[in-house]
Amino acid sequence: MSAGPLFRRTETGSWQRCERCPTSAPLIPPLIESLLDPARYPHPAGPVELVETHISWVLLAGDYAYKFKKPVVLPFLDYGTVDKRRACCEAELRINRRYAPDLYLEVAHFDGEPAVRMRRFAEDDRLDHVCARGELTPDQLSDLARRLAEFHAAAAVAGPAERFGEPAQVLAPALENFDELEHLLPAECGRLARLKSWTLAEHTARRDAFARRKAAGRVRECHGDLHLGNLVLLAGRPTPFDAIEFNDDFRWIDVAAEIAFTYLDLLDHGRPGLAAWFLNEWLLWSGDYDALAVLRFYAVYRAMVRAKVAAIQGKGTEAAEYLAMAEALTVPPPANLTITFGLSGSGKTTAAKVLLLADARAATIRLRSDVERKRLFGLAPDAASGGGIYDHEATVRTYGHLRTLAAEIVADGWPVLVDAAFLKRAERDDFRALAAQLGIPFAILACEAPIDELRRRLATRSGDASEATVQVLEQQVQWMQPLDEGERGVAISPARP
Repeated sequence: MSAGPLFRRTETGSWQRCERCPTSAPLIPPLIESLLDPARYPHPAGPVELVETHISWVLLAGDYAYKFKKPVVLPFLDYGTVDKRRACCEAELRINRRYAPDLYLEVAHFDGEPAVRMRRFAEDDRLDHVCARGELTPDQLSDLARRLAEFHAAAAVAGPAERFGEPAQVLAPALENFDELEHLLPAECGRLARLKSWTLAEHTARRDAFARRKAAGRVRECHGDLHLGNLVLLAGRPTPFDAIEFNDDFRWIDVAAEIAFTYLDLLDHGRPGLAAWFLNEWLLWSGDYDALAVLRFYAVYRAMVRAKVAAIQGKGTEAAEYLAMAEALTVPPPANLTITFGLSGSGKTTAAKVLLLADARAATIRLRSDVERKRLFGLAPDAASGGGIYDHEATVRTYGHLRTLAAEIVADGWPVLVDAAFLKRAERDDFRALAAQLGIPFAILACEAPIDELRRRLATRSGDASEATVQVLEQQVQWMQPLDEGERGVAISPARP
């Protein structure tokens, strides 16, 4: 763990206030002050640095960090006794070791006071800094999305009798935000009234979805605070840390609420393409497309929380920017349905990736036939099928599933891109008819390449959900039905990567 220090012990033994520490910072208590002495630690500590938050003291000593909880009682946490602080340290260790076992080591004690001992990391490796430098990659977000899907699948599920994730429990904190913001930002009363009205209307419209997701086990023991500042590159992989241990209501949430915060933070960093990519990769690995019914509500809620925090800190301009972001999120982009067309190896999936990464609204949802076909047969996206899932009956079933998903996602307010071969005209006609039925624009992303190039690509392909081979390609060439003149009229060419 790492952050900017408040105090550093100098080589002469005195304590020096660091430049980042405000001169109005309170005096540190005797125990914490004594731990600025490297001799207090059972390992080489070097110059010890102190970082302070509103609820913690963190001492950076050599290769380790020691996180002490302040003896405070706030509306959302209770660290009032040493026993409660010890219980919270133990909970913090348990919860965070799910994500980062090599980072969270043990609960240590100094003069009877508990602290979480962690392995230090470079502050520059936090994802908020990585993203700000323009170094966050789609591959890193793909890795993160997959790991989060796996964490969520293994996480404890909220029981039906528990309050977590119930529609009323979801709405309460959202309304509390407005109560506080109306006092903090009186000049924004008009905008706040519009956002509150949208929140109430959206909650009413999605009430059944909230209840459905609770019943389906989508409310789980999550991280609870999954913004980029609580993700760090460890061995090159984005890894969550600093999950919320002090408040069950913050942590036992819909997995869609969890993902919405990371999605929102990528938008906040000005990276809508990466936000779209991250969301789509999480959907690919989780298969939880139903999350899209409530994700916009949760994203707006997270934006409002950030507006409130900024307002409390006296940052009126920043708070107004978050309100504007929330307003933008309340307006779904124009609906449309796009399908791909092309032989195996023609670049359909690459073209879809380019489209997602260029999505300024971070809203297009991709459905990939290779993945959904495997899901229908109980296989993971990257699993080898061993054959048996590509016969005519399986293909009809796959396209029917893609059609159903596309209709549901469009109904939830998201444009859809279906990444499949669509080599038969009847398959394309079915989706064109769906677009007409929904009253939305239809397009075909046509991907083409010379046959020799397709053979070369397939011969060297590896590590992809598609199991197409050169032999499959030769069969496709025999029965493929090219786009007719009418289809060419709605065809679009793929953008260059």
